[in-house]
Amino acid sequence: MDEERETLQRIVSTLVNKNDEIHNFIDMLNHTISNVQVNSSNAISELDEEFDGLYSVLHEMKGSMANTIQQEEARKIQALQDQLSQCSHALESSEELLEIAVQSLDIKNPAKLLEAARQIKDSVTVASAFRLSLKPKVSDSMAHLMVDFTLEKRMLQAVKFLPVPKAPEIDVAACMVADNCVTVSWRMPEEDPRIDHFVLEYRKTNFDGLPRLKGEQHWEVINYIKATQYTLSGLKFDTKYMNLRVQACNKAVAGEYSDPITLETKAFLFSLDSTSSHLNLKVEDTFVEWDPTGGKGQEKIKGKENKNRSNAASPKRATNSPRASARGSRDRFAGESYTVLGDTAVESGQHYWEVRAQKDCKSYSVGVTYRNPGKFDQLGKTNSSWCLHINNWLQTTFSAKHNNKAKTLDIPVPDRIGVYCDFDGGQLSFYNANSKALLHTFRTKFTQPLLPGFMIWCGGLTVSTGLQVPSAVKTFQKSENGLSGSTSSLNNVA
Repeated sequence: MDEERETLQRIVSTLVNKNDEIHNFIDMLNHTISNVQVNSSNAISELDEEFDGLYSVLHEMKGSMANTIQQEEARKIQALQDQLSQCSHALESSEELLEIAVQSLDIKNPAKLLEAARQIKDSVTVASAFRLSLKPKVSDSMAHLMVDFTLEKRMLQAVKFLPVPKAPEIDVAACMVADNCVTVSWRMPEEDPRIDHFVLEYRKTNFDGLPRLKGEQHWEVINYIKATQYTLSGLKFDTKYMNLRVQACNKAVAGEYSDPITLETKAFLFSLDSTSSHLNLKVEDTFVEWDPTGGKGQEKIKGKENKNRSNAASPKRATNSPRASARGSRDRFAGESYTVLGDTAVESGQHYWEVRAQKDCKSYSVGVTYRNPGKFDQLGKTNSSWCLHINNWLQTTFSAKHNNKAKTLDIPVPDRIGVYCDFDGGQLSFYNANSKALLHTFRTKFTQPLLPGFMIWCGGLTVSTGLQVPSAVKTFQKSENGLSGSTSSLNNVA
């Protein structure tokens, strides 16, 4: 009976996942249909704009050329009219001389005939008719202003849609997620010398498989990538996965997107739990600061609440957060336990986070503790907590603490401390977050879930979460097996 129930439960789970995938695919198809319609309309609008622009250029060229022809026509006509006017004047003068010469032929007196002939000869010598060119200054040809658009027509007839680059293919095997960086590699299905650059788009998601359309973040865009590989660096992995896609672009147009891929971006993410922190601590998400006035005026109220309350959780600490199970119903830390815990427990696996202290911080501790420490407990002073403690009061001391025992660390205090917790391997290591040099290692067997813990007095701490275990730390753990550097003499089996 139980086996059948488990089998049915697996079938139900499989069907739910499959139905969810189909729903997502239906949404994608509907979205694609809508995009096809919108993009087709845009393409027609752009086509109209291009042809209107071409018509405009042709119309402008036609007007300019027609104007040139008209100017040439006017120039030639003016030149011919000027020549015609000159010819008319010369003809009129020549006809007058002709008439005088004909009349002179009738003179009988030889002396007068001789004088008239001489005068006529002198007049003919200077007459414009004999200095006039009888060749037109310009021809009637307009052949030099003729056009032949045969070649242009052929070019226009050969016009086709722009060559669109093919979709790149992402090489999943060459993609890598490490050190809060994502390296994406791709290739073109065939060589295309017209490719100018690539565009990479990515977005964070909590869903595996094909990208979803509803309830997802916008795509982040990295443009003008010249190579076929790109590394996204400095990321905070606050979701489980990341969708990525690439498109190729030539000088004119962008091609289709590659098939999207989904890479796992698993990292330990937590915030600081302000509901149980000491009243003298000001807590904001991943920052905690000492506040000497935080507890004043509230101690009496808190005392009355403690007398009147039952085992139920304080209304101030009630929460619907999915991390509430890690918080439980803890009392606020009190006394000299200026402590704040993370709101998410480590129950298995390997995890890493970093802490940076303010330069003027007088005293602070960084470590882990089991889920329900006492409200007066201090990190490192119980058998259920492990930490590094830094005291900058008067002189600097640096020590590893557990079960109220301390081991002095004779090394400089880094400005950032990396915490590496291997729950299953029973190992808690602290590193210089900048150089990844090992500072100290505790070895034990963790029997309960662990919470990140922090103590602060006079100063502030900033916690960086959503980080993967750095490659340098992984390499060190494998090669040295945790035996190099400072290994705690406070080891125990908890």
